[in-house]
Amino acid sequence: MPIRHISHHGQQVPTLVYGTAWKEDDTEACVRAALQAGFVGIDTANQRKHYFEAGVGAAVQQAIQAGTLTRAQLFLQTKFTYQAGQDHRLPYDPAADYTTQVQQSFASSLEHLHTDYLDSYVLHGPSTGQGLTEADVEVWRAMEALQRSGAVRQLGVSNVNAAQLQLLLGFAEIPPVFVQNRCYAHTQWDAQVRQICQQHQILYQGFSLLTANGRALNHPAVFAIAERLQATLPQVVFRFALQIGMQPLTGTTNPAHMAQDLAVYDLPALSEKEIHTLEQIAF
Repeated sequence: MPIRHISHHGQQVPTLVYGTAWKEDDTEACVRAALQAGFVGIDTANQRKHYFEAGVGAAVQQAIQAGTLTRAQLFLQTKFTYQAGQDHRLPYDPAADYTTQVQQSFASSLEHLHTDYLDSYVLHGPSTGQGLTEADVEVWRAMEALQRSGAVRQLGVSNVNAAQLQLLLGFAEIPPVFVQNRCYAHTQWDAQVRQICQQHQILYQGFSLLTANGRALNHPAVFAIAERLQATLPQVVFRFALQIGMQPLTGTTNPAHMAQDLAVYDLPALSEKEIHTLEQIAF
């Protein structure tokens, strides 16, 4: 039976996370609704192009000030994003070295989120599509320094392929304990990367589980599972993700759907046959 929290490298981590990308001016209201629904894990990024980190922080601050949550109950995760992934609203001096950029972006994130530490700090993606560069090494060293300082509890990396993850594990003095990728059914839900994660006690965070897989999920077998469980299709997907050890992200803006997503903990378990069906659904 999936549980709401797990102990991951000594830290209590929620197994279902609310993602805040692409919400713009609705970010604060969406995060407020997610917290009210029962989410305690919030993912964002200091990348104004796709995220409104300050909106996340406003909702978090309001909840804490209202006494409905404490900072210790929350899992706050944000990201450092290279300039190539940003628009003109940069959280750092683009002329500065990468170490300084990480430090400036991190300080900005703390200010946006009204906190003095982060539960997880994630490299939003390598500097190049294949392999890793000296820039990635410098950025990772800067992130390691933040963890050593106590301002970050754990590190992660996003948008990586299996080869890049192996390279990072090869030079990291403090290895990532989270990997966050867009997760496609046609890759057996990022099977190669998830296998590496399992070998290295890394928690795999899957995003776009619904939006990236519309065609695969519009399959009679998925509808049959939903009917047996008396569940929605998103609930089937999130239940599947939890049972295979994934930490799924949901980004719904609908408060009713937020409650439905959290209700997956109470659904009947998927059978081994149903899990196998979903693993192979795109083949």
